[in-house]
Amino acid sequence: MEMRLEVVQVPVADVDRAKSFYTEKLGFVLDHDVEYIPGMRVVQLTPPGSAASIVIGTGMTSMTAGSLEGLQLVVSDLGAVRAELLRRGADISEIQDMGGVQFAYFGDPDGNRWVLQGATPPEVRDAHLDGSAS
Repeated sequence: MEMRLEVVQVPVADVDRAKSFYTEKLGFVLDHDVEYIPGMRVVQLTPPGSAASIVIGTGMTSMTAGSLEGLQLVVSDLGAVRAELLRRGADISEIQDMGGVQFAYFGDPDGNRWVLQGATPPEVRDAHLDGSAS
């Protein structure tokens, strides 16, 4: 059996404001922006290099705008990505080291909260896999 998570809904109050944030400040690719039926607008956006996308829009979910928390974007060089996002105008936290794995945090205009995670160094990953870090 095979299952792939490909799309996650992100609840927003203002679709155009969120679309602008994700494309301009985060560099997500706009895959499509369509209104399939009246009142149901679907905007699909994909983080650079990702196989999974997010969807924002209207008429799709009962989740409260800003209620999503903890989606993680994993990057190979957290310092470089953070610097680029800051250059684009995104408000990203300082980098925090959590036992060899680095994280930074940001929110979208509605308050949905995201995590940037630096790729786990092999020595940290291996230490956790062999049980020596318990």
